[in-house]
Amino acid sequence: MNNLNVSLSPHEKGSFTTSKIMWGVVIALMPSFISAIWFFGIRAFLVIATSVLSCVIFEGLIQKYMLKTVVKVSNGAAVVTGLLLAYNLPSSIPLWEVVVGSLVAIGIGKMAFGGLGQNPFNPALVGRAFLLISFPVDMTTWPKPIVSRLLFNIPVSGADAITAATPLGVLKEGVKQGHLITDISHHLPSYFDLFIGNVGGSLGETSALAILIGGIYMLYKKIITWHIPTFYLLTLFVFAGIFWLINPEKYANPLFNILSGGVMLGAIFMMTDMVTSPMSVKGQIVFAIGGGILVSLIRMFGAYPEGCMFSILIMNSLVPLIDGYFKPKRFGKEVNYG
Repeated sequence: MNNLNVSLSPHEKGSFTTSKIMWGVVIALMPSFISAIWFFGIRAFLVIATSVLSCVIFEGLIQKYMLKTVVKVSNGAAVVTGLLLAYNLPSSIPLWEVVVGSLVAIGIGKMAFGGLGQNPFNPALVGRAFLLISFPVDMTTWPKPIVSRLLFNIPVSGADAITAATPLGVLKEGVKQGHLITDISHHLPSYFDLFIGNVGGSLGETSALAILIGGIYMLYKKIITWHIPTFYLLTLFVFAGIFWLINPEKYANPLFNILSGGVMLGAIFMMTDMVTSPMSVKGQIVFAIGGGILVSLIRMFGAYPEGCMFSILIMNSLVPLIDGYFKPKRFGKEVNYG
């Protein structure tokens, strides 16, 4: 007599596990880790280490003592949150603030909703938003990269006191004061510096090269698909290009918009978060286009020079609506038997 085992779907499982995916993302984030250390020195390492360690500890404690579930910090999810939070912070931020941001990211952004797979918002961006509101000065103080200091013979000791605005900040402030982009262009970094990361900014957002290497790795490993990053960046490129063509002395060209700020990091590593992004391909495209429109509008017309974080969090809130509209077909429904 044959025994039949009855269980819930899925009945056929792939090779991917949560642990494999998360540690794959960690590997993809390593080029940005190296870039951050190279350009911002030991202070960058301390911020990243503090963020990762805090996130892992807080998640483990909450799982064990508050949710009373099995501790699963070994799956790498908390490490990913810690890395992404640190990559959204300046190297000069006080370490105790990093710990507070980690607690908010894990405790409020993730575990308050039940843990991995149930959080509606990207936890790292929840932590960053809290820090930006609570400590705006520390969150907008940008040390110059060490490479720039060495080139101009500026002493590396006391580096945290040597600060400069981000490229988007320089552009926003100059235009706000009535200057033409042509007049302030000599204050802006070259496209090469923007590409390799030799500019002021958050630890993981400055080097487009490092982010692209990580993105290519995730595409190769099939951790993400190309739809969200492509449509997010393409939408920003098109919108920025339209306004640049209308008035190039007021609006930055599309390439500058792509290479500046956090859009590369956001597009590849945060908008593609499988928990907080739509399930269907059509939904992902709508999600990405909506985010691209929002970041364009915030950058050009908002008070902040950067809008990536806000665009992602707003679109995260719309994911249930997007998934509700773009529902995948149920197996066996509308079968055409000829």
